[in-house]
Amino acid sequence: MKVTIFGTGYVGLVTGACLAEMGNHIVCVDIDENKVARLERGEIPIFEPGLEPIVRRNHANGQLQFTTDAAIAVAHAQIIFIAVGTPPDEDGSADLQYVLGVARSIGRHLDDYAVIVNKSTVPVGTADRVREAVAAELAARGGASVDFDVASNPEFLKEGDAVEDCLRPDRIVIGSSSERAVGLLRKLYAPFNRSHDRTVVMDVRSAELTKYAANAMLATKISFMNEIANIAERVGADIELVRQGIGSDPRIGYHFIYPGAGYGGSCFPKDVQALERTARTVGYDARLLEAVEAVNHDQKVKLFEFILRHFEGSVRGRTIALWGLAFKPNTDDMREASSRRLMEALWDAGAKVRAFDPEARGETHRLYGERSDLMLCETAYQALDGADALAIITEWKAFRSPDFASIRAMLKEPVIFDGRNMYEPSVVEEAGVAYYGIGRGRSIANPKVS
Repeated sequence: MKVTIFGTGYVGLVTGACLAEMGNHIVCVDIDENKVARLERGEIPIFEPGLEPIVRRNHANGQLQFTTDAAIAVAHAQIIFIAVGTPPDEDGSADLQYVLGVARSIGRHLDDYAVIVNKSTVPVGTADRVREAVAAELAARGGASVDFDVASNPEFLKEGDAVEDCLRPDRIVIGSSSERAVGLLRKLYAPFNRSHDRTVVMDVRSAELTKYAANAMLATKISFMNEIANIAERVGADIELVRQGIGSDPRIGYHFIYPGAGYGGSCFPKDVQALERTARTVGYDARLLEAVEAVNHDQKVKLFEFILRHFEGSVRGRTIALWGLAFKPNTDDMREASSRRLMEALWDAGAKVRAFDPEARGETHRLYGERSDLMLCETAYQALDGADALAIITEWKAFRSPDFASIRAMLKEPVIFDGRNMYEPSVVEEAGVAYYGIGRGRSIANPKVS
């Protein structure tokens, strides 16, 4: 099938590459000429495991093309995806200027029937606004008789596992009341449904809400566990044992009940905020969503609080080694990353940072540039050189089994502040290194370790 995708960001590029892998002819369009030129050369602008070979292979065989020409892109396909960003506006609601801009561009060039699909995460009612924008442009150029449908097909991709999620989805949500549109999308997704039908068809507004509800539910589980971890610290309980105790209940499960230094990324923070603002616009006070957001905001300074406590209220003149910069493993994405809140708090308090991340050093340099209080290191152990303490913010596999004896020898004051509870407190303490976790180790009120 012939498909056009507006946007070559995280969602657009992964979706385009995976659809091309299934034998479809894909045109990805972007207004950024430099980005399109890089993609044409086989340069991938984001780090996502498994994405680069799929893009290069399908671009080489002609299944995946890139362009800045909207007219060519619209004329190419009967299915047109909108997969551009919806960043938070000043009030936290989703900014739809890019989505509606694409809709107007489609309307200016559409000559034959197409189903226009919102792939971007958008508030309930966006399909109606896209339909109005397309129709207005068609009418302005005398093309009001051109037929089209607008559907919702939200993405459920996890950064770091996006290619696998796209090729083997656990569900495919299609929101549309048009049998023609649903039929085309079912045909497009048929190769993904060979073992069993994963397609869930519903009305457009339900599909739009489904995406927000999914992310809000996962964010709620994280904030809930962080809330319990904060209670555990005050009553002398070990949150890891509590996690095992409740996760064994199949009604709860183990997914997303790991306490830590707060969630980040491009989805959870903005989607929880956007859903809460949507509720507010229709006269409903979404108190639970407000609490989820507030708990996460506060959780991102937990490690800084532990560091201050350990160093008796001042870190001025000290250097903290930081392992992990990306908001999660297997990505270089630092949007809303907990590392940013920690580094900025340390800098404001007069401390320096020596940081290492397997993939996000380039993005960190782009965000912060050259700073005298930031050293981006080539290895994890290089970050320890001359540091007073170690803080861990991202649970990369490379950090799972460190040499605690080397850590003790290299740090001026052997102490680990673990924002992802990667280690067993007793093992770290027995190696002569003080250990603070989230609801574990020296963070609890009556720690058993000495």
